[in-house]
Amino acid sequence: MPRLMLSDEFWSKLEKILLQEAIYNKRNLRMTVEGMLYRMRVGCPWRDLPKAFGSWNSIYKRFNAWSSSSKWGRIFKALIIDADCEWEFIDGSYVKAHQHSAGAANKKPQAIGKSRAGNTTKIHLVVDSYGLPIEFEITGGGVNDCSAAPGLIAKLPDAEVIVADKGYDSECIREQITKQGARAVIPRKRNSVKGNADMDWGLYRYRHLVENAFARLKQYRAVATRYDKLKRNYESMVAMACGYLWLPM
Repeated sequence: MPRLMLSDEFWSKLEKILLQEAIYNKRNLRMTVEGMLYRMRVGCPWRDLPKAFGSWNSIYKRFNAWSSSSKWGRIFKALIIDADCEWEFIDGSYVKAHQHSAGAANKKPQAIGKSRAGNTTKIHLVVDSYGLPIEFEITGGGVNDCSAAPGLIAKLPDAEVIVADKGYDSECIREQITKQGARAVIPRKRNSVKGNADMDWGLYRYRHLVENAFARLKQYRAVATRYDKLKRNYESMVAMACGYLWLPM
């Protein structure tokens, strides 16, 4: 029997949300979800799922259907309860795109771009004061942090402070944060005329919380390396991993 990820406590919490998303409560629903989580954890091809979970083809079809309707994204949001958004931390991290992720039949952009590491995808992540994910966005690896930040910041709940590194040093981003009623804690680059006299370095030290969140998410191999051809399917993998971090809360 393969190692499972859902305790009875976790499953009781997750099952309620699945049913709210109009997911039919079949007899094998728990093992189907376990099969999806197993694939997220080990990064194996869908065909190599252990038979204990059921038919790999049925599990994949359900995962693909849920991804198409963005159900995993909504499940992740439903698992966020009492997030502490006094401080919010934002950062981006590259993910290597495996050769199996190439060749999608869909003509839409699939968020795979060129960077120094070759074909990559980038996860832009925001965490709360406890270091738990509250929002994310998937782009190609060639998209810089400043380009992705405005759309991501616009979706964030109200905060007192938004903390980011030098990659987000932009007056437009600072103005957007101020308009949303928050204070920007972002160090300026060396060539900046204004300098960092007003920088709150004590609060900036806590930026490791978002780095820690990436470290936890990348323990799951299908998140640390992108194997999915479709952007929506990889987004679902990341949403599953983010949601799983919230299950013990």
